Amino acid sequence: MATTQVRAPAVASRRWAALFFMGLAQLMIVLDGTVVNIALPSLQRDLGISDGDRQWIITAYTLAFGGLLLLGGRIADYTGRKRAFLIGLIGFAGASALGGAANDLETLLSARALQGAFAALLGPSALSLLTVTFTQPKERAKAFGIWGAITAVGGAIGLLAGGALTDYLDWRWCLYISVPIALIAVAGGYVLLTESRNEGGARFDVPGVLLVTGGLVAIVYATSRAESDGWGSTRVIGLLAGGAVLLAVFALVESRVAQPLLPPRLIADRTRGGAYLSVGLAMLGMFGAFLFMTYYLQVVKGYSPIRTGVAFLPMTVAVLMSAGGLATRLLPKVAPRMLIMPGLVLIASGMLWLRTMETDTGYVEGVLVSGLLLGFGAGMIMPVAFNYATHGVDRRDAGVASASVNTAQQISSSIGTALLNTIAIGATADYVASHASQGASPAFAKTAMLEGFVAAGTWAAGILLAGALIVAILMNTPRPGPKAVPEDAEPVPAHS
Repeated sequence: MATTQVRAPAVASRRWAALFFMGLAQLMIVLDGTVVNIALPSLQRDLGISDGDRQWIITAYTLAFGGLLLLGGRIADYTGRKRAFLIGLIGFAGASALGGAANDLETLLSARALQGAFAALLGPSALSLLTVTFTQPKERAKAFGIWGAITAVGGAIGLLAGGALTDYLDWRWCLYISVPIALIAVAGGYVLLTESRNEGGARFDVPGVLLVTGGLVAIVYATSRAESDGWGSTRVIGLLAGGAVLLAVFALVESRVAQPLLPPRLIADRTRGGAYLSVGLAMLGMFGAFLFMTYYLQVVKGYSPIRTGVAFLPMTVAVLMSAGGLATRLLPKVAPRMLIMPGLVLIASGMLWLRTMETDTGYVEGVLVSGLLLGFGAGMIMPVAFNYATHGVDRRDAGVASASVNTAQQISSSIGTALLNTIAIGATADYVASHASQGASPAFAKTAMLEGFVAAGTWAAGILLAGALIVAILMNTPRPGPKAVPEDAEPVPAHS
């Protein structure tokens, strides 16, 4: 028997089929970040939840998710990425079913926290499986183009799904919807995915786990409280300072232990650091836009939840066109910053477009233009950033590298949304105070709200443009080189 290098279309098709089920898992995680938001008013009335407690329905998920991501990535590396993927899916489905059946706030919060915990295991394991499954440059570019598009459009799909489910069924289906998605992904993943794990015994960096989890939880919790308490409150400042201290001690510990939870070599790479920053900035822009546009369409323009969701569809199409049609083709051919920088500028332009909008601005010349700019920008960034966040990583660190980019995504969306919302509320209050002589009326209230959105969008644009400049300096990776091995080549035994 001899061994020859031949093309293996069956193996290649198996990889793409596996990507479908990995993508389902990623869609479910991202979708769950926004699908519940539109259902909050109905949910709150049904369960008799106070205004002060309703924020915990979102915060319970983000705290567990953001705080446990690095631990989830390391567990996937050591216990097996396929195993972690399947356990994460089953656990997420169970938590979603529990949340959908909840009849009181305590049960719902427990379910949301469990969703976040299992998402922290599922997200890194799915991305690390993608990383070790697609290694050929051309295939990898396509796979990460699809992955980036899913990540960028998942939030908008969540808004559409949340509006439709709340209007036509019941808020509980915003949680139940994850159950069939997860079970389909379990079935496909079990059949198609190949197990991969680190060799040797697992020695978890317990001090690192405690420090980074405590630091991330403190920061995410602080940003969630900032919207109600204000950024200058003692509680928020104390939590942010405490989280920063814990993360600083974590960095010190990681440089000294034999088997660190987050090896310093991962974040010391300039290209990888630029990729993490790019993901964070893109999510800040997208989630800020989701927040402002949702309120603009529903409160200022009077759209229903389902109509609001439909209004986001062009943005979704723009992401798919940009990620699948442009970024995927250029990713193997150009330096990463040549795609990321224009993408950040486009997102900034979409936020600045808010400055052209008035309370009577039509959908086409207002939200549509802004959404298209945001969508095209995000589609150029996400595939490239996810690719280079895990590119060239040692196989044994695939899980924690994936967890790191997921952490950047989660933390930046939490901090960015809270920061921009605070700016918007402050600008609205200032406008009301300076125009008090005009008197109170529904039209005046809408104008004041729009002023807040414009101010926050301007700040977001400034942050994005500064980020684009930093990425230009930091991410100095050259154009990718030629492929070293033939695409889709697999060693297959040939019987003589």
